[in-house]
Amino acid sequence: MIVQMVGVEKSYGPTKAADGIDLMVPSGSVMGLIGPNGAGKTTSMLIMSSLLRRDAGEVSVAGFDPAVHGEEVRRTLGYMPDFFGVYEGLTAAEYLEFFATVHGVKPSAVAAVVQSLLELVGLSAKAGADVNGLSRGMKQRLSLARALVHDPDLLILDEPASGLDPRARFDLRTLIAELSRMGKTVVISSHILSELEGISTHLAVIDQGRVLAQGAIGEIRDALTGMVSVRARVADDRLDDALDLLRTFGQASEFSTERGLVRFGLTGDEDDSAAMLAAVVAAGIPVYEWRTESAGLEELFLQITDGGDN
Repeated sequence: MIVQMVGVEKSYGPTKAADGIDLMVPSGSVMGLIGPNGAGKTTSMLIMSSLLRRDAGEVSVAGFDPAVHGEEVRRTLGYMPDFFGVYEGLTAAEYLEFFATVHGVKPSAVAAVVQSLLELVGLSAKAGADVNGLSRGMKQRLSLARALVHDPDLLILDEPASGLDPRARFDLRTLIAELSRMGKTVVISSHILSELEGISTHLAVIDQGRVLAQGAIGEIRDALTGMVSVRARVADDRLDDALDLLRTFGQASEFSTERGLVRFGLTGDEDDSAAMLAAVVAAGIPVYEWRTESAGLEELFLQITDGGDN
């Protein structure tokens, strides 16, 4: 585990932002922290980044306690806050050169580092552009490049897609996926679940300063539901026949229909789904679509928060 937080507490006056947070981040994972605004996501990130002292509990980042060995922790991680600041009068390249120098990159290597980072985030053509003239999406990518100047093993991204248009959000998700393929561990927070869908390998649901569930997304899904959703489209005039046949299978439940479309829950595996499809086809019922879908992050989040004692 590259990050371990056990029983972490942090209060701002009478408000408890972290109320005994337990969080484990496996090396090489993309850990999505999901929860409503004010749940404790940013507080957790600031504590693991050595930017905020906890009131109680234990924290280890790459084997170091951020409260004791802050400098070592900051060498290990790159932090991207939920807002970004730029310096007037600097070009994109100069901006990265400044931060590379601050992080101790050798002067002889700075130019190559800046060039490679601009290529990585798709800003090579903007190297000489004034940072204040960049779009919000470009500034966000530049901010991510800034977090990478010292080649950290761990990236902590707080609401990185906040305020971005759909195209910029897509570009950012693609970039995060590329960083994961490069071997980086990524901790990314959002209260917009669609931003984390498809890129997170692990999930932690945080609400009211506590972690309600965490682990690999597949493991959480299986533990909560043990069920996949099946979407089947058949001929309109055979819908009732298909429904009667599907109901004979004990693994199927929670049926709903709409003009030739049948949706139901399946407690089984791919073989069970294939057997049901084969039975429908064998009955001479035309099947135009048969698709299984696992529970999405929104459904998982609702199940977890409904089941919590918050």
